[in-house]
Amino acid sequence: MTRVWARRGSRPTALKQTRYQWLHLFAAVEPATGDSVALQAPHVNTGTMNVFLRMLSGHLGKDEVAALLMDRAGWHRSRGLEVPENIVVLYLPPYSPELNPVERLWAYLRSHYLSNRAYDDYEHLLDAGADAWQQLTPQVLKSVCACPYLTPEKER
Repeated sequence: MTRVWARRGSRPTALKQTRYQWLHLFAAVEPATGDSVALQAPHVNTGTMNVFLRMLSGHLGKDEVAALLMDRAGWHRSRGLEVPENIVVLYLPPYSPELNPVERLWAYLRSHYLSNRAYDDYEHLLDAGADAWQQLTPQVLKSVCACPYLTPEKER
């Protein structure tokens, strides 16, 4: 379900799916360059988060260190979380999703690619998520995730 623009007084129709299966996207985006790493998963938990952190760590260059902004979800704060040495986690204050640039990306993906559709099955949902992610160019990621307080002034 999503909101749609329509003429005042009209009654637009939109698809409504009444069966639910969840697809979760773990992603990290470098707002200055549009470089990104993503993982689709059927569950959010510490084990999946650890897989994503290993993926992100392996994506980084030999001497690179990533500062990863995260909210305080249980799987982000678990004692079982295994943060690689080349990743520094910065936790956002409670109830402040607007400070995390990747939150705008979730809204963008839903509004441009994933909402107002019915999915035949879980495979169809996985394919739609992968197709949506593949549509994101570094330029789009830079635009959607632009965050002046994270980008050095010389790069703006």
